[in-house]
Amino acid sequence: MTTHEHARFTLNDLKRILREAAGEQEGTGLAGDIRAFTFEQLGYDSLARLEAGGRIERAYEVALDEECLNDTTTLGELLATVNRRIDEARPAPTGTARP
Repeated sequence: MTTHEHARFTLNDLKRILREAAGEQEGTGLAGDIRAFTFEQLGYDSLARLEAGGRIERAYEVALDEECLNDTTTLGELLATVNRRIDEARPAPTGTARP
């Protein structure tokens, strides 16, 4: 279990992971609300996307295949996908069946 068990994946978490994975691209910056941007608009290539995805997988114990990473258009969509997968991986409360 990680320290992120049952945690939400936030925009600040994504920014931190992008910086760790590939640095902050010159001229674009990661300040403010970047959810509407794509990786490409922020200067990150496919290798940076895969590295960030791998870091997210390890830290949050979720599976993000290459198709998932390529199909999420904006960083906001990636946030939503990761949080959905965290929810799916979370065990149902005792005595409660999952729909």
